[in-house]
Amino acid sequence: MAQFLPVMKGMPVLLHGGDYNPDQWIKQKDTIWKEDMAYAMEAGVNTLSIGIFAWSMLEPEEGKYDFGWMDEVMDMLDENGIKAILATPSGARPPWLAQKYPEVLRVNNVRQKMIYGGRHNHCLTSPIYREKVTQMNEQLALRYGKHPALGMWHISNEYGGDCHCPLCQHAFQEWLKERYGTIDALNDAWWNGFWSHRFNDFSQIESPTTPDWLGENESHGLKLAWNRFTSWHHCDFYAHEIEPLKRITPDIPCTTNMMGTYPVINYFEMGKLLDRSSWDNYPAWTGTEKDADICADAAFKHDLMRGVCGNKPFLMMESSPSAVNWQPINSLRRPGIVLLQGLQAIAHGSDTVQYFQFRKGRGNSEKFHGAIVDHANRNDTRVFREVCAVGEALKRLAPVCGSAPENKIALIYDWENRWALEDARFGTQAKGYEQTVITHHTALMANGYGVDVLDETGDLSGYKLVIAPMCYMLRGNFAQKVNDFVRAGGTFVTTYVSGYVNEEDLCFMGGFPGPLREAAGIWAEEVDVLPPEQVNSFRYRGHVYECREYFELVHANTAETLATYQSDFYAGMPAVTKNAYGKGHCYYLAARTGVDFLTALYHDAAEEQGIVPVLANLPAGVSATMRVGEGGREYRFLLNPMPEEKTIHLDQPQRDMLTDRVISGDTVLPPRSVLVLTGEREG
Repeated sequence: MAQFLPVMKGMPVLLHGGDYNPDQWIKQKDTIWKEDMAYAMEAGVNTLSIGIFAWSMLEPEEGKYDFGWMDEVMDMLDENGIKAILATPSGARPPWLAQKYPEVLRVNNVRQKMIYGGRHNHCLTSPIYREKVTQMNEQLALRYGKHPALGMWHISNEYGGDCHCPLCQHAFQEWLKERYGTIDALNDAWWNGFWSHRFNDFSQIESPTTPDWLGENESHGLKLAWNRFTSWHHCDFYAHEIEPLKRITPDIPCTTNMMGTYPVINYFEMGKLLDRSSWDNYPAWTGTEKDADICADAAFKHDLMRGVCGNKPFLMMESSPSAVNWQPINSLRRPGIVLLQGLQAIAHGSDTVQYFQFRKGRGNSEKFHGAIVDHANRNDTRVFREVCAVGEALKRLAPVCGSAPENKIALIYDWENRWALEDARFGTQAKGYEQTVITHHTALMANGYGVDVLDETGDLSGYKLVIAPMCYMLRGNFAQKVNDFVRAGGTFVTTYVSGYVNEEDLCFMGGFPGPLREAAGIWAEEVDVLPPEQVNSFRYRGHVYECREYFELVHANTAETLATYQSDFYAGMPAVTKNAYGKGHCYYLAARTGVDFLTALYHDAAEEQGIVPVLANLPAGVSATMRVGEGGREYRFLLNPMPEEKTIHLDQPQRDMLTDRVISGDTVLPPRSVLVLTGEREG
């Protein structure tokens, strides 16, 4: 697997910094700005994101730009050896723009026009808004494109939401024409004979509404199409934003900060447009044993955010060094968590540790959000000292920069599959797709395996084990890729409610799991959905495991039955099967299980494929990941997020890059601690 360059040209080191808002302190710039630079140097900060919400300061009146203060900031960063991740300010337009051009304001799905306020309250279709964004971005690129402080473009901020205004309705109709060609093709794809919904013209189609009484809320084809359109719309707007930047500054990389599993945008499609992916990571740490689950959730999202842009090193664009201000309970980070949180990102492929925010603002809704510099304006606070420790650790880990994982296991997480599943009427309770995929990821990591996350459009070549939980929608040529992968010797694992519908959400005829039936060697007849308290079980390799919520009734055709249900009217029917297909195998899990069974299963499946863990026999809660750099040098990260110490065993002596100690044998991981081990690749 190829190695990649660092995320920022000319910076072959791990980046440390965060969101910086000097425009909020212009009246105190002679004191605050200077103090900020001194604090940044002390904390090992080498990059700062600036200008994210600065439109009203950069263009206080239409066509009247004020770049003087930004010139000073850029020069100040350069003088202190800090690279700027310079933002386009489209995430929050100034009041004058909304007042003069009301078409830029969004309309919600109840068809109410929003008034000025908040952020991301803009119509993505509006020609006026797009024109103003282009003008601003051109000005920024022309003025700062050759400035020595410029390291990367930060496009907008956390794209999201949708708009239902007349402009967007027309754009949606045009998108539908492009996708389907004719209205008859759309009617057939959406099964519009149902409830007499066949359209005569694309102009009759409107976006779905949330209230059932207002408009259309039951057409699965329409809702799926609107989700696809909205995601495409954001990607199209991003492409519009970067056009002047790529034209004027082609050598400066562009990114936008994403939000993990945010459901509105298919980040795999967005990732095709990004030079590097970046995302905002806010685990709700508790300081208890629950942090093992919090850590597992963040681990999956890091792998996902790395995966959406081709598994290149990415940026953790935001995290909090202390309590946030928007979670139901805003707990402080316990000692050690800031370092563990930062190095977990590095462990999964980030080349940055960045925070929101560098300095707390004095007013408004984020004035009590965590920051490197508190209102006390001191460098002896607990949080500041912990951030300094992260800065020191990143300097020691500089050789890791630009390295990448080389994993043999791929896990499928697909946004369009998620959208379709949300409308599947197995019951009104949540389908739990996201958490199900995370549970499979957690089981793989419990075995010490590194994981790449793909969607159904991903390339399966190079992997030995591919897992697609709840693969309800089989879109494009995914089923064919799976069949070819297994025939060629790969191992594929899928689960209940897989292979039910095609790309247009129409059920496959002839039995489930549709075009995967032959590879799976089973036929799924029915699915029983029960309340969580109703538990069934099965026996696998001498151990009894519980299953709950989803229980599929399957028939083994060519597949071997590895486990059967132990109760209910389907006792004795297959719960876990394995089918030989070509040179490979396909496992089918008919029921929703816990991480305990999945850990056992993936140990067996990976071992059969000769996949070697980063570190075997990990204690509960401890994770192990690996990045591989130039010359095959390996960097192993061992994280213990638990409030108690854990012991691991190293067969060979290795050097801890954080302490420069050589360690081997039984090694204690203190509570909330990290080891980073390095050594040459064997063989």
